[in-house]
Amino acid sequence: MSEVLKQESLSASDIPVPVMTAAIAIIMTRCSGILLEVHEMGMAGVMSFVHLTAQSWSATLIFIASQLLFFTELRCALALLQGRSWGRRGYVFTQIIVSFYLLIAAAGWITPEIFNLNGDTGHLLASQKLPDVLVLLLLFVPASSREFFRQR
Repeated sequence: MSEVLKQESLSASDIPVPVMTAAIAIIMTRCSGILLEVHEMGMAGVMSFVHLTAQSWSATLIFIASQLLFFTELRCALALLQGRSWGRRGYVFTQIIVSFYLLIAAAGWITPEIFNLNGDTGHLLASQKLPDVLVLLLLFVPASSREFFRQR
């Protein structure tokens, strides 16, 4: 507990606007995505989805992995707000994993096709990942973002 209190805390004015915008965008897109899915499916649909996912080991493992990725992305966003440079690398790593999974699931190479994109794979993947690409650009392109993480 004393280590937490000894750490230097950042104020909102110390964090560059692109970094703060990216971190808030990560949190908001993930949380609003979950809320929209629950609203669209309803509680009965969510319970049915969880029940169907638990029917096979492979679907269960993919579902658990997706939840771990979700919480990892949220943790990376919080690390960005604390000025931790590993938050940027962690977010890039999660996006590589998600993009790779979506590509191989859309190609039909994975049998439990939960979290699959149906239709033209290239356009759908680009439309699904565009917000994440914009967040990555906010974290890596502006000079203020690069300098902020170099200092840390």
